[in-house]
Amino acid sequence: MNKTWNNRAWFMVLPVLLLVAFSAVIPLMTVVNYSVQDTFGNNQFFWAGAEWFEEMLTSDRFWLAMGRNLIFSFIILVIEIPLGIFIALNMPRKGWGVPVCLVLMALPLLIPWNVVGTIWQVFGRVDIGLLGYVANALGFDYNYVNDPFDAWVTVIVMDVWHWTSLVVLLCYAGLVSIPDAYYQAAKIDGASRWAVFRYIQLPKMNRVLLIAVLLRFMDSFMIYTEPFVVTGGGPGNSTTFLSIDLVKMAIGQFDLGPAAAMSIIYFLIILLMSWIFYTVMTNYDAEK
Repeated sequence: MNKTWNNRAWFMVLPVLLLVAFSAVIPLMTVVNYSVQDTFGNNQFFWAGAEWFEEMLTSDRFWLAMGRNLIFSFIILVIEIPLGIFIALNMPRKGWGVPVCLVLMALPLLIPWNVVGTIWQVFGRVDIGLLGYVANALGFDYNYVNDPFDAWVTVIVMDVWHWTSLVVLLCYAGLVSIPDAYYQAAKIDGASRWAVFRYIQLPKMNRVLLIAVLLRFMDSFMIYTEPFVVTGGGPGNSTTFLSIDLVKMAIGQFDLGPAAAMSIIYFLIILLMSWIFYTVMTNYDAEK
């Protein structure tokens, strides 16, 4: 039996394809064009080939920023994933406390990123900020403007405050999907709290945990607005991540060629990480 294909549906998709091409493909091709050329102004460009890519891959500046990004993402995952699981496990499953907890968890996610940075910039100041005042009153020599360690602590605590709620909500969604019969069977068998978590709750959260790890790694690896507002990449270059360094190179120094090459390398790294996470998640589903 021959099937009749109706291709008129493509006309409904065509506006979306044109929008994607305009908003993504064309800018990407522009960046690729800049990455292989050099300019001396007056809109005059000269072929440079792979020169800017070689310069970026052999630059200590690039690898130091990459190292900061990886360290930051690792610290964020180590803190936020266990903390998110712990909070989700202790949230109520029934009653009036459920909507209250869900609203409280969702509130930090509703705040724009630049506002979060502004809040913590003021919050951490030693002259008018509550965090800076309390820390110094307790005997800590806290000043995120001058001390790199304090700047890192401030940025990490800010990110934990802002994004742990996402992990909590994802884990909570996995927990509420577990049928009560599982807990009843565990209670009859006399299973401990750890055994219930290890053999019932954690396996049911594996899928959402993979999604949480993927989202938090990608967001933390691409972080820009919050640390830029709080520290501007300082003191020195201590909190200058790849995204901040890229903006400084493209806008501050107006080095369009190196900045374009750096952005493509940055994009390929994120694409590679996404593919790795996608492969892990796909293999996990296949094993089940």
